[in-house]
Amino acid sequence: MYEATTRAIRVTVRPQYLPDQSDPEKSQFVWAYKVRIENKGDVAVQLRSRHWRITDALGRRQEVKGPGVIGQTPRLKPGESFEYTSGTPLSTSSGIMGGTYQMVSDTGENFDIEIPTFSLDTPGGTRQLN
Repeated sequence: MYEATTRAIRVTVRPQYLPDQSDPEKSQFVWAYKVRIENKGDVAVQLRSRHWRITDALGRRQEVKGPGVIGQTPRLKPGESFEYTSGTPLSTSSGIMGGTYQMVSDTGENFDIEIPTFSLDTPGGTRQLN
């Protein structure tokens, strides 16, 4: 599990390789990742958008930006959490992902929170720094 806390908002990520959706002979590797966002602060916040940076084992980088996550813009009161699962394909057997969520507080303040950078590795594969 990977974890980062920014301004009392904790983000944890659990990646999982999906062998049934992958085809190594065709250089197709797929991972799911489960994200949990927890508001440990004392002001409600809403997730407005996301910005992911995904890098494969060859150093090729893609950026994904867009509103919300999985079609939602969850609002979290103090003590509340939100979980979702998504996925990403790569053409290499390893890579890394990380990024930010853009948030707005009930007081009207806009700020970014860190999504921890996490490793995407196939089981039994050679781990490498990406």
